[in-house]
Amino acid sequence: MEKRRLGTGGLTVSAIGLGCMGMSEFYGTQDDQESIATIRRALDLGVTLLDTADMYGPFTNERLVGEAIRGRRDGVVLATKFGNERRADGSWVGINGRPDYVHRACDASLDRLGVDHIDLYYQHRVDLAVPIEETVGAMAELVAAGKVGHLGLSEAAPATVRRGHRVHPIAALQVEYSLVERGPEPELVPTLRELGIGLVAYSPLGRGLLTGRIRSQADLPEGDSRRLRFPRFEAANLARNISLVDRVQTVAAAHQATVGQVAIAWLLQQGADIVPIPGTKRRTYLEENVAAGALRLTPAELEQLSDALPPGSVAGDRYSDMSTVAR
Repeated sequence: MEKRRLGTGGLTVSAIGLGCMGMSEFYGTQDDQESIATIRRALDLGVTLLDTADMYGPFTNERLVGEAIRGRRDGVVLATKFGNERRADGSWVGINGRPDYVHRACDASLDRLGVDHIDLYYQHRVDLAVPIEETVGAMAELVAAGKVGHLGLSEAAPATVRRGHRVHPIAALQVEYSLVERGPEPELVPTLRELGIGLVAYSPLGRGLLTGRIRSQADLPEGDSRRLRFPRFEAANLARNISLVDRVQTVAAAHQATVGQVAIAWLLQQGADIVPIPGTKRRTYLEENVAAGALRLTPAELEQLSDALPPGSVAGDRYSDMSTVAR
């Protein structure tokens, strides 16, 4: 597995990480034993970056990841997040970036994960009621205390990233980026490169849209959040978006690869500072995703794919409520 650097502080991770969110919530049913086996298989394949958050479950995903890495901590770059505050019953409190909460949230995550430090600690969403300087200042205190190795932000706007980075170096900005979500390209990617900050791309497969396996809403399990919270999967939008994804088939066939593997390969070749974290809860799909790291697309194919799914071509917003992103 190729290694990539995030930021300028020496944080090195696998070129492809593993998003663990869906193992505990949002995308259909859960199978903890298969999820744990998937995490351990990822480590066997050279994946080092594991991504979780306190809100996933809520709280149960961190416990799951902690159990899976027990005895293998040294081979893991452990990333988790705070800021989307939820209660144990799953209800939402709101976005919280207050310094006292930063400390409490970190201690709670350390306890659930069963570790003494977090390698990469993100603010999950920006709290507009708290200056980013205060939130990052509290996060920097965690670094000084040895509880956190490196800091990250998620879904922060370029100006916010700059302000936070002035308080303490930011190693990574996590944002949705894929062939069907090109939003970071005009402003965010140049800002990150100017500042020497890595980009961790979540939903690099467009929440499953870029796997080629979703052909209608009937392919989404009952209770799957994509039916309700993600307009790109509404019936009318989905038909349009499937037709766009089908344009990737030609390149996939030329490499005897899946559409999803081509999508990950395209993202990897957008820059050595980009690390996709495709999520899955099954070993079969994990192995398929990791194999994409060996796929090399030609410059002509990269251009063909970019032209086939140009920015703004996908129907529907990323979320039904876009007020909490790009702040």
